Amino acid sequence: MSAPETLLIETRAGVRHVTLNRPETRNAMSLAMVDELLGALKSAESDGVRAIVLKGAGGHFCSGGDVKDMGAAYAGPGPDGEDPAAKVNAQFGHLCKAYAETGLPVIVVLEGAVMGGGFGLACVADVALARETALFRLPETGLGLVPAQIAPFLVERLGYSEARRLAVTGGKIDALGALRLRLVHGVHEGEDAMNTALEAVLADIRKGAPNAIAETKRLMRRARLHDAGSLIDDAAKVFANAVRSEEGAEGLSAFIEKRPAKWVQG
Repeated sequence: MSAPETLLIETRAGVRHVTLNRPETRNAMSLAMVDELLGALKSAESDGVRAIVLKGAGGHFCSGGDVKDMGAAYAGPGPDGEDPAAKVNAQFGHLCKAYAETGLPVIVVLEGAVMGGGFGLACVADVALARETALFRLPETGLGLVPAQIAPFLVERLGYSEARRLAVTGGKIDALGALRLRLVHGVHEGEDAMNTALEAVLADIRKGAPNAIAETKRLMRRARLHDAGSLIDDAAKVFANAVRSEEGAEGLSAFIEKRPAKWVQG
């Protein structure tokens, strides 16, 4: 992966920290940023890090799509006859899907503007932590647009009723309101408190075996769409494979020997 132009990427203690770095636009998402976020996730998955953390530079997470950048891409038909607006929008959908379905734990640190596509990224994360400054909004309908690609993730995170209410009202909610809706999992005042909360979450994640976490996430995605009975046999196979895996052997040995498992130490 070549050096990104819109992101800052750093690996610390086995965790990939990705910062949206367009502070002059409140980290509005350009076409380049969408592609670079996809590349950052692919790189993190191949590098074997334990988790990926998304945050924004300059006191804001993400103010949604960059209207000027994306608007320029919409002009005229594509060379293959495909509608360029649909193509650009679909690419953002692929981004949301990739982060929603990765086996890596995804944590978002939210502050300032969390709008549109940024709101969507908050919804696909496993853990969402907010500063007291975070302000969430869905501005699309006020612009004559549709929150198209994030709609499934809004419904999944918030439930149909709340997602619909926020979408049709251009819903503006503050950090505590987001906590009440369980859009975020914690609200923290000040940078020090946020950093402490983030490190506590990462410490908990490190206690879990990487493959076991990935398989758990995969099974939970299926559980959203199927009744429990239809998953019994497949879930049993997943469990049996885990028991017989190197992680399973190590985890059980560590428990019996009353010591940390290797993945906690490493």
